[in-house]
This record gives sequence, structure tokens and C-alpha cells, in this order.
Amino acid sequence: MKKWLLRIGATILGILLLLIVLGLLNMRDRHPGYEVDLLIHGAETPGTIKVGFAAFPITPTVIDTWNDKNGDARFNEKDGDTYNDNNNNGKFDAFWIAGFSNKKPANGVHDDVWARTVVFDDGNTRLAMVSLDAIGFMHEDVVDIRLEIPEELGIDYTVISSTHTHESNDLIGIWGESPLKSGVNKEMMKYVKSQTLASITKAVKGLRPAKLQFSEDLTGAKDQLMDTREPIVFDAGMRFIQAIDTENDSTLGVVVTWGNHPETLWADNLLISSDFPHYVREFIEKGVYNNGELIMPGVGGTAVYFSGAVGGLMTTRGSMPIKGPFSDTEFTTPNYDKLLAQGQKLGLLSLNALANPDSIVEESQISIHAKTIELPLANNTFKLAAAIGLLNKGLTGFFTARTEIAAFSIGPASIICVPGEIYPEIVNGGIETPEGQDFDIQPVETPPLRELMPGKYKFVLGLANDEIGYIIPKSEWDVEAPYLYGAKKSPYGEGNSFGPETAPILHKEFQTILGEL
Repeated sequence: MKKWLLRIGATILGILLLLIVLGLLNMRDRHPGYEVDLLIHGAETPGTIKVGFAAFPITPTVIDTWNDKNGDARFNEKDGDTYNDNNNNGKFDAFWIAGFSNKKPANGVHDDVWARTVVFDDGNTRLAMVSLDAIGFMHEDVVDIRLEIPEELGIDYTVISSTHTHESNDLIGIWGESPLKSGVNKEMMKYVKSQTLASITKAVKGLRPAKLQFSEDLTGAKDQLMDTREPIVFDAGMRFIQAIDTENDSTLGVVVTWGNHPETLWADNLLISSDFPHYVREFIEKGVYNNGELIMPGVGGTAVYFSGAVGGLMTTRGSMPIKGPFSDTEFTTPNYDKLLAQGQKLGLLSLNALANPDSIVEESQISIHAKTIELPLANNTFKLAAAIGLLNKGLTGFFTARTEIAAFSIGPASIICVPGEIYPEIVNGGIETPEGQDFDIQPVETPPLRELMPGKYKFVLGLANDEIGYIIPKSEWDVEAPYLYGAKKSPYGEGNSFGPETAPILHKEFQTILGEL
């Protein structure tokens, strides 16, 4: 009897040791010793700016489709759902759509998703900015791409940001077939990285002398937004940089930012899509159409869309009414008609802003300050996801992880790169200390980041070089009763955040790099 007990005990111990080893392996630092500490001051005399753009698709090829028996947009064979083995390999080759839930395989493609790049060069410094149509892209994967960028491209710094579309395939891992199965297709990840490299390379090779036109519309898109968590603070402004070839006066491309979750299609959409950034880019490039009639011509070139401060969260909720600019129809059901109506309005706002630039810069200089930082990982769900291999997130110490922040200036504009979904009140002001807060403190993340940013035009790139989740003011942190603003349960956000120290640390680090920029 004792031998059996010893054998059972030894087996259990062996399994535990194996799980510990696997957990340590999954949480290993992917890039030991990797660090960015870059400070480049712009030349004393402004010089000619060169700009290059490129766009490469990162769209999955959806071969196997499926039949949703009960229409719940979740693949579950117990519900009678079946798949169509169109390549006859005996298995369901699914691409899992990320953003709302597990078990949501793509059933086709509505519009391409992209790796879109803009490169700025002032003769001394070369900066590459990439936007991926993805729910997010981990810092470890960003570093993988950076390490493959050829030295001869001469790039001093590369930022890779995600639009945070909720309608593309999973590049993070937590939206797979089940909560315990990664949704990342390894071959697809390789493809995304290779296409991103191709996009960067082409943008560099396409560098052209350019003048920069800066414009913004700070209020026109506010009615497309809903703040789902108090305090009600938005980052509603649309901001633009248009690069125009000085030799032929043609548009090379446009950089546009806005602070909203690309999830207008909502949770039941089964087609790969970049959501509203698709229409924003297409209408900027080709013009706004209504029923086949050109209403306002586009500017040409390549449009690159970046998401801003989307925490809180900023969204066009499925039930939120959207009325397009060409009819009185209000769309309250999430579908592609609603998305088009929203895109038409955003497209017109964009083109009107671009037609009336606030500043035109013929010569400029680039300054960059980028820095690796470490954050404590307090979220137990994230720890577990990393330990079992769902998240490609390595640890650099005892539950600490590497991430990165950056700030740069180009002429009259400054840009900060935030590695997650920052709450707008940290950016624009309006942090509160409501009753029910878990920490009895006054606002920590002050002054607002935009007050610290130099220049007239202040761009925020969210989900830049990482996706660490929500960045929540510490005085608004709430997981324990009583809850904020008299709510009956804790607010959404904390469950998808590194922890309560994330925002204070990031704010302090941004103060430092902006002060030295």
C-alpha cells in the first residue's frame, strides 16, 4: 500500500515539476539583454525632409469555412456546427478572429488587413512608423522584426503599432478555439513579420523629397464615440500629416490618428476586416463615394491609420446609432451598412481637414527619444496565459516584463508611442478620485501628457511596440467593493491591465523622455 502511495506521490510530483519547467520555459525572456536607450536631437538647421510610404497585405487566406447552426458566431460542434474541409486535409484550418471571444473562426474576407509604413528622413535621422491591422502585437514580436531589418536601410528607430481592429485574425494568442488554446497560426505570424519587413523596405526605397501639411479636426468625429466608463473623457480629435512630393506636387501619403476601438462590426461579424480604418484609408486615397457617385475626390498616395487613446473604452458600441452623411437612416445594428456610413462621415471629415491645412513645412528636423522600461505584471490571468504559452510575453525578472516608450518630434508636431490602451484622461486631463477607489489617493498621472508634449500638433500612437492592455489612472483603479460611481460591480478594464502601477510608471517615464526631447 505504501509503495502505491509513493508511486502516486512521485507521479504527482513529476507532473508538478514538468508544469513548472514548462511554465518557466514559456515565460523565459525572449531577447535577453535587449534594451533601447536612444536620444537623437534634431539638427540645428532644418533640412529637406524625405518621406516614403508602403502598404503590404497581411490578410489570411481563408480556405476552410464553417456552418453556424444556431447563429451565435461561435464554433461549437456540440451545437451542431460543422466545418467545410475545402482543402481535404481532414482538419479544420481555422483563422480565429480576435477581440470579443474565443471560438470565432473567420468565414471569409471583407477587406484586406495591412502592414502600412511611413518613413521620415531629415538627412540625419531616419524614422519608420508601421501600422498593423491587428488586435495587438507583442513587444517580443516587434523585436523579432527589428532584428531582421537590414542595416543598409539606415533606419535609426522603428515603431510598430496596431490599429486594434477586432475583426482580424489573432496575433496575440488568447482568442483561439478555447481559453487554453492559442489562436495564433505560426505560419501566419511568419507571414505578417515578412510582410512588415517588406513594407518597411519598400517605404525606404520610395523616399522622396516632400513638404509636410499638418491639419486636424478636433470635434467633428466626437458623435461617433461612446465612452463606456466614467469619467467621460474622449480623445476625439482626428489629426493628419500629409506628405506632398515637392517635385511633382502629388500626395505621397497621409498619416491619420483617431482614438476609437475599431469594433463597429461588433461581436457577430465573421469576416476578416480592418473595420472603419479600411474606409478611412480608402476614402482618403480614392475619394468618398455614395451609390457609385464621387462626392469628394481623394488625395491619392497611401494612407496610414494609427489608433490613439482608446482606453476607457472608446467605442462605437453595436447598438449606438450611426447616421451617414447622405441619408437620414440611422443604423443601430452592427453590420457593413453601418460601417460604410461611419466610414463616409470619417472620410469627409478627413478630406475637409486635408483640404484646409493649418501649417505647411518645407524643411524640418527629427528628434527621437526611445527607452526600454520594465513593468510589474500583477494580473494573475496574464501570468497564467504567459505560463501556459498563450501569450508570447517573456519575463525579465520576478513577474516583471520589458516594454518600451518613445517620443519624437517632426517640425511642429510631436508624437508619443504608448505600449497599450491608454485612458484619455491621462492624455488630455480629467482624472477623477471617485468614491469606491481601491487606493485612497489623488490623481497621480498629472499633468496630462499632451501638456508635456512640445509643438502645436500632438499625436498619440496607442498599442505602439507592445500590447500591455489598459493603462488606467491609479486613482480610478477598482476591483474591490464598494465600486466607483455607485456601480453594482467592478468596471471593465482592470481584468485586461498589467496592474495598478502601470499608469503611474508610464506617466513618470514619459515625463522624463519628453523633458529630454
